[in-house]
Amino acid sequence: MAVETGRITTDIPARLDRLPWARWHWLVVIGLGTVWILDGLEVTIVGSMSDALKPHDTGLGMSSFDVGFAGAAYVAGACLGALVFGHLTDRFGRKRLFMVTLLIYTVATVLTAFSPTPWWYFTARFLTGTGIGGEYAAINSAIDELIPAPFRGRVDVAINGSFWVGAVVGSLLTIPLLDPSIVDPAWGWRLAFALGAVLAVGILVVRRNVPESPRWLFIHGREDEAEDVVRGIERTVEDETGERLSTPDETITVRQRKTIGFGLIARTVITMYPRRTILCFALFVGQAFLYNAFFFTYGDTLTTFLGVKQTGWYLAVFAASNFVGALVLSPLFDRVGRVRMIAGTYILSGVLLGGAGLFLGDFTATTLTLMGAIVFFFASAGASAAYLTASEVFPMETRALCIAFFYAIGTAAGGISGPLFFGWLIDRATADKDITGIAVGYFVGAVLMIIGGVVEAFLGVRAEGRSLESIAQPLTVDDDTDPSGSSDDTFTPSPTPAG
Repeated sequence: MAVETGRITTDIPARLDRLPWARWHWLVVIGLGTVWILDGLEVTIVGSMSDALKPHDTGLGMSSFDVGFAGAAYVAGACLGALVFGHLTDRFGRKRLFMVTLLIYTVATVLTAFSPTPWWYFTARFLTGTGIGGEYAAINSAIDELIPAPFRGRVDVAINGSFWVGAVVGSLLTIPLLDPSIVDPAWGWRLAFALGAVLAVGILVVRRNVPESPRWLFIHGREDEAEDVVRGIERTVEDETGERLSTPDETITVRQRKTIGFGLIARTVITMYPRRTILCFALFVGQAFLYNAFFFTYGDTLTTFLGVKQTGWYLAVFAASNFVGALVLSPLFDRVGRVRMIAGTYILSGVLLGGAGLFLGDFTATTLTLMGAIVFFFASAGASAAYLTASEVFPMETRALCIAFFYAIGTAAGGISGPLFFGWLIDRATADKDITGIAVGYFVGAVLMIIGGVVEAFLGVRAEGRSLESIAQPLTVDDDTDPSGSSDDTFTPSPTPAG
């Protein structure tokens, strides 16, 4: 265990949680949350451009399996990046890492645009994934530590749902970029990736103004910096809202350390929070298989079986329903509660997806897209809440790594196997000229989502409206501090806030 460097009593968490919503919080949302737009743009471009990558003259000569393999390489990179950068985020701070990971994403996206061969493309997709995976860990932890408790659920779900804004943009971009009368087919798909890099540079500029997490600072022996950051935020919020902020009387005492040992982190997750560990694993496996399997290969499904030449419009409708679902349902995660909303969205979307699989042979491109829009209207909010859950229910010192761990494990189980499985199903069904051959993929996704919902119903944590420290106290908390929320067995939920 790392050597203790000091012991302080602070009211910083309570001061952050009592803040009213102000324009400053929008800076956090825009500077940090917009990375999901980049991820959505990336995934959609790959899904939309499966046909453009197949020709040997203008593309890269890729098969349907290669398209699925590229998706799997991206996800594999995201898993590795999440683990590596998640640990570094907890060790060296949120801000340093969310700047580095965005830079990696930008460079790798440019490399993708210049791919001369399939293996270059696979490698570039892997590197792009490492940047995105690191972003998931660094960004989710930073957002939850900066957003006040009464707004945390809706903000986190909506931000994670903004993935689909990027998906809409990516879908619409592919329409002119894949039109040979507008853009040379050999350049259209390359330009799409280059545009992603341009957007990333703009986000990088905004992100420079987002501060380091004060919660991370005071635990790591930098309480003076934490105090300066919070005072600056308070002054800004008072100026923007015209309200005089009250002085909270809640404090927390922690034993400061420069670093937290990996062994202590691992023991904490496994021994103190076994039920929360099972919960997060079930949620991440379900949503990772569903999204990575279905969406990475949906463009290929439309072109292969339903005669669609331009998939952009279909994918845009599908993506828009996902974002609307996350945006519309997100306030309910604070009002109705985490457990009811997560369990409900997982189970309902699973049942609907299973029904779609039963009647897959009767769908047209339009009706299949509309059915997908209905399914994922609910699935989007639930999947976004999986990241919210992992970032809320474990101690501050482990937050980024826990997000990374469950993202990597769940995605490795569902996100890498999913695209490969669907790609194999599509190739096999193509030989038989029968779209119902991929229905088994729908059924697997449905079962995994329903399992995730049932696990949430039994093991879910009622975290709505609570401070992060009361849901799971920091590992460095003083032994005399009230242990509420210190393990699965001692957690006591609080009433759901009215607003």
